[in-house]
Amino acid sequence: MAAESAGLVAIGAGLAFGLSAIAAAIAEKQIGAAAVGAMAEKEELFGKGLILTVIPETIVIFGLVVAILIIGLAK
Repeated sequence: MAAESAGLVAIGAGLAFGLSAIAAAIAEKQIGAAAVGAMAEKEELFGKGLILTVIPETIVIFGLVVAILIIGLAK
């Protein structure tokens, strides 16, 4: 593999992971703020708020899998 194509593969993998992490952070910020507001009114919503806060982390895992696939398929 040429150096130029290796660099483009690295940029593609970095974008796949980095953009998915930024999107998950934005989603988690919104959900976390809403969950804290809901728990301030009803404490029994803690479990639902916790689960909904963790769900955007799967987006980062998908981004990591795509980045690994990009790097693996380029070899």
